[in-house]
Amino acid sequence: MLSPFWKHFKSGTDIRGVAIEGAYGEPLDLTDEVVENIAAGFAGWLTKRTGKPEEKLTVSVGRDSRISGPRIRDAVINALTTSGVRVIDCGLASTPAMFMTTVDLKCDASIQITASHHPYHRNGLKFFLPSGGLEGSDISEVLETAQEFANNPETRKKASMPGALVREDYMAQYAARLRSLICEGVKAADYEHPLKDFHIVVDAGNGAGGFYADQVLAPLGADISGSQFLDPDGRFPNHVPNPENKEAMASICAATLKAGADLGVIFDTDVDRAGCVDSAGREINRNRLVALASVIALEGNDGGTIVTDSITSSGLKAFIEQELGGVHHRFKRGYKNVINEALRLNQAGVNCPLAIETSGHAALRENYFLDDGAYLITKIIIKAAQLRGQGKSLESLIEKLAEPVESEELRFHITESDFISCGNRILSALEQYARKNGWALADDSREGVRVSFGAGQGEGWFLLRLSVHDPVMPLNIESDVKGGNRLIAEKLKSFLNSQQGLDIVSLKSFLS
Repeated sequence: MLSPFWKHFKSGTDIRGVAIEGAYGEPLDLTDEVVENIAAGFAGWLTKRTGKPEEKLTVSVGRDSRISGPRIRDAVINALTTSGVRVIDCGLASTPAMFMTTVDLKCDASIQITASHHPYHRNGLKFFLPSGGLEGSDISEVLETAQEFANNPETRKKASMPGALVREDYMAQYAARLRSLICEGVKAADYEHPLKDFHIVVDAGNGAGGFYADQVLAPLGADISGSQFLDPDGRFPNHVPNPENKEAMASICAATLKAGADLGVIFDTDVDRAGCVDSAGREINRNRLVALASVIALEGNDGGTIVTDSITSSGLKAFIEQELGGVHHRFKRGYKNVINEALRLNQAGVNCPLAIETSGHAALRENYFLDDGAYLITKIIIKAAQLRGQGKSLESLIEKLAEPVESEELRFHITESDFISCGNRILSALEQYARKNGWALADDSREGVRVSFGAGQGEGWFLLRLSVHDPVMPLNIESDVKGGNRLIAEKLKSFLNSQQGLDIVSLKSFLS
């Protein structure tokens, strides 16, 4: 069984911790020793999974721009080669590219050193097999082995001869693949420069995504002037590299307008998420991004199913089903959850070409169901270039998407130690409360409790759910009328006040 120390490194299907001493008052816990034990634990786990001895394994290693990345990379490589594993060091790389090394370089597995959009002092490890990312249960097994190595160092295998270490600029190969996709998709008269006279601003947030401007767009003839924060800087001095962050989105909107560009693009730190901006500086993000990705994914997949997370809007459901003729399948929050659900549906014979979260994680079946921000943006650019030839814009594809007037997320902390039991108890009680009051419970909710209200009652919906990993219950509210969110929140106030173990100070603040 994992001790609290080792268990706290698990973040769903990733491993994360504090990688810089003293930042934000948090003590360093992702030390070289801890990292080496985790990497060695992964090598042992991989041996059991593949049936290959460590000496026959090849594992690629990459990192995002965090300043702790080189230190952690060295610890990972040392642990793997000491175990006899052959290592390919890919240097600065995107997370999706590291998965693709299992396809193009035939690696048995890959490790990406990243903590996504989290603060600069944190870092972590993300693992891939050719079949995709590890599951939460796999991460627990890796950590159990790491814990055993920490407690009994003599059990950790040391090969008689270290594994080989080679360096590969895989990002060049990955970028070439994206360029090829654009050339084939646009089919311009100038095949090698299909983006000539197309002005695209890229904001990489000083993460690993700067390559997209320099190695993908510019060689195809695109004007990338006005692009910003392309240089990797692991302290993220300009804004949080996160398409969900308001400051980050405001920055790319302003940059797109200032440059007079046709399109603006923004990536998160490790490029597994993205957002974009049209020529008028309007965000194509969250529900709008899901809508646009659905348009693209359903081409050639008539009646297909789109899997999203649970907090997508009522307008999006209507758009997918009534305008696009598809099926909207709401599922649990968490990119791995929506991807796994899409995989399950396809295995059951359901035509499901896309799994996407409102956070910007988008995984297309045609691309190994890999959540890849650069691949999604590539598909969007292809579509934008095609529309330009017809005198149309991306906005025309989603102009019939009905969007809420108000949208709010409140987060309630659970004060009981067994937060999962407490959260489930509250959700069960809320469902009973809703039925007693005659509220309209959603018939397609697969996470938490979702209730809709009609005219005069708020004209919107709320969803209360339990966080995947933390002692938190997020409450999402959307309304189609001004003041509707407050009216819906008022309806919940009495119930939430009566629930023990739930701190609803954010609701009281919202209603004050």
